[in-house]
Amino acid sequence: MALIKSISGIRGTIGGKVGEGLSPLDVVKFSAAYGTWALRRHEGKKIKVVVGRDARISGEMVDKLVVGTLMGLGIDVIEIGLASTPTTEFAVTEEKAEGGIILTASHNPKQWNALKLLNEKGEFLNDEDGKLVLSIAEQEDFLFAEVDDLGQITYAEDYTQKHIDHVCQLDLVDVEAIKKANFSVAVDAVNSVGGTAIPGMLKALGVKNVVELYCEPNGQFPHNPEPLPENLTAIADVMKEGKADLGFVVDPDVDRLAIVNEDGSMFGEEYTLVACADYVLANTPGNTVSNLSSTRALRDVTEKHKGAYEASAVGEVNVVTKMKTNNAVIGGEGNGGIIYPASHYGRDALVGVGLFLSHLAKTGMKSSELRASYPNYFISKNKIELTPEIDVDAVLVAMKERYKHEKVNDIDGVKIDFANEWVHLRKSNTEPIIRIYSESENEETANQLAEKIISEIKEIIN
Repeated sequence: MALIKSISGIRGTIGGKVGEGLSPLDVVKFSAAYGTWALRRHEGKKIKVVVGRDARISGEMVDKLVVGTLMGLGIDVIEIGLASTPTTEFAVTEEKAEGGIILTASHNPKQWNALKLLNEKGEFLNDEDGKLVLSIAEQEDFLFAEVDDLGQITYAEDYTQKHIDHVCQLDLVDVEAIKKANFSVAVDAVNSVGGTAIPGMLKALGVKNVVELYCEPNGQFPHNPEPLPENLTAIADVMKEGKADLGFVVDPDVDRLAIVNEDGSMFGEEYTLVACADYVLANTPGNTVSNLSSTRALRDVTEKHKGAYEASAVGEVNVVTKMKTNNAVIGGEGNGGIIYPASHYGRDALVGVGLFLSHLAKTGMKSSELRASYPNYFISKNKIELTPEIDVDAVLVAMKERYKHEKVNDIDGVKIDFANEWVHLRKSNTEPIIRIYSESENEETANQLAEKIISEIKEIIN
C-alpha cells in the first residue's frame, strides 16, 4: 500500500518497505519535517508540541518515534498518551503549545496509522502550511539540536478528564436536564480511546446506566471501525432488545458521532449535526456551515431559525475557514462531525454527546421521534471510473456548462442545486474516478438523479 501524503498529514499501512507504507523511517522523516516547520513558524522561540494517540496496536511504536524525533530537533514534548483527536486539539490550546500531532488513522482498519498535524490553535494545517511540511520532507531539510539543546518530555495523561470537564461547563450542555431525564445509553467505541472518553462523558453528565460494547482501548477493532449502519449490527441488536434509550457510536479517534435510536434504527450520521444545530440555533441565533456533500436538512433547519447557511469545500479545514468567515455558531460535516466554536474549532464527539443529550432531554422525545421531526432526505453515493487519459477537469467543466441555468457551485468540483434535490461531482486526487453524491427526498429519486448524471458524463466522454 502506498504512503498517502496530504496537507493534513501522512497515513499508510504498517509493515513493508520504506515508502510503501508508514515505515519507521517515514514516521521520523515526516515528524522532522513538521517539527522543522513549527520551529521556523516560531523562529527564535523554544517551542512545545502536544502528542496524543488513539489505541491502535501500532500506536506505541509510532509514538516513540515521533516523540524522539521532536526532542531531537530541540522541541519540548507534552505527551498526553491515549487521547481522542478533539482531546489533543483541546490540549494544544490549554498548554499554549505551538502545535500538536495526533497519531490516528481515524476510521481506517487496524493495519493503518497516520500523523495528523495541528497548528498552535489546535486546528489542522491549511493548504499553504501543509504543502510547506511536505516540501521540507521531500528536501529532508532538517537541522537537529546539539546535545545540550535537546527537547524535554512532560507527561500529562489527565487530558481526557479535563476535556470532559470542559464539555460539562459549556453553557448549552445542561447536565441537570440530562440527569433528570435518566437516560440509559449504549456505547460502541470500537475498542479505541472512545471506550474511556464516551462512558466517562456520560457518567459526568449524570447518565447512570451505560451499556458498554467494545470499550476496551486495546486497538482490536471488533468490526470495520467506520460508523456506518452496516457495521453497527451489534449495538442495533442491543437497542432492539430494549436495553437502552439510545446508542452512541464513535470512530477510533472520536471525532465522528453516530446515533442509534431506541428501536435499533439509525438516526443517520448526516443528522447528528442537524439535531445539534437545531438545539444550538434555538438558543444562540446565528449561521451554520457544512461541506458541499452534506445534507440539505442543515440549511432547512438553519433557515427555520432565521439564520444563514453556507457550504464549504470538502475537508475539515475548509469548513472551519468558512465558519470563521461567516461567524457560524455551529458547523461540521455529514459524517457525524460536530464543530462547535464555543468549545473549539474541531470535530468533537464529546461535544456532540453533550449537545444531543441536552436537546433530547429538553424535548422529552424518543430519539426516533426527534429524528422524524426533521426534513427527510436520502443521499446516494456513487462513482464513475475513468481511464487515465480522460481529462476529468474538462468533464466537470462540460457538466457545469450543461447545467448553467441551475444554481451551480464550483469551489470543489461541481455541485448542482435543483429545487428539491442536488448532485455533487468531485474528482479523486489519487485515482481516475469522479465521485457522485446525490441527495433527494427518498432513495429511489436520489438513485435516479445519480443514474441520470452518470449517463450524461458517459455521453460527454464518448
